[in-house]
Amino acid sequence: MKTQIYSAPLSMFGAKVQIAALEKGVDFDLVMVPFTKDDTYEPKHPEVLRVNPVKQQVPILIDGDVELFDSTQIFEYLEDRYPSPALWPEGIAERARARQLEQKSDEVFFPNVIRLFSLQHDMQSAPAVAACAACARYYDEMEGLLTTREYLAGSYSFADIAFYMAHVFADRKGAGMTDATPRLVAWRGRVGERPAVRAAVDPMMRFLASEGRGVPAFLQR
Repeated sequence: MKTQIYSAPLSMFGAKVQIAALEKGVDFDLVMVPFTKDDTYEPKHPEVLRVNPVKQQVPILIDGDVELFDSTQIFEYLEDRYPSPALWPEGIAERARARQLEQKSDEVFFPNVIRLFSLQHDMQSAPAVAACAACARYYDEMEGLLTTREYLAGSYSFADIAFYMAHVFADRKGAGMTDATPRLVAWRGRVGERPAVRAAVDPMMRFLASEGRGVPAFLQR
């Protein structure tokens, strides 16, 4: 039976997994769970409930008797299961730094974006301004990493996939990049033109447009 990936039309974490699987050349079936206009996924898909009964969220990966529900854990599994092409750097220290960058995208950068979800009606409020400022500081940090390299951890890696998708959602919610970080903007262009990234992101943008929602300017084809 083919590998199955359960995602959703606007799932950042699901898109991460889809991109990684495509980069690895995995033959998989993509299952999109139901979506409602209030940004929830109802009714819950039975396989999502079975594999992830506590959080009840995508992504879910099922590969034979392996069933996983966390995007970072799925990254690790895909790297072990399909070691080529590698999406972690080769050296121990380099891999550790790349893993930290992937985690920071999810747990340091993205929480600021989550705060903006409920502040779209008042982007001039103090909490919204603070969240955007925190995103800008993170962009500056990533700009510094790109002084001597094309990708965040040296070679293209899971760290790039994670931060690219987190930034897509940041831009959607009003915390996009500016010309203050030209290297980072160029990095975004390199990552965004990868076939695996376009295969996951372009349908997401078409879905946004079909819902009458804004599509980031840099993703308007």
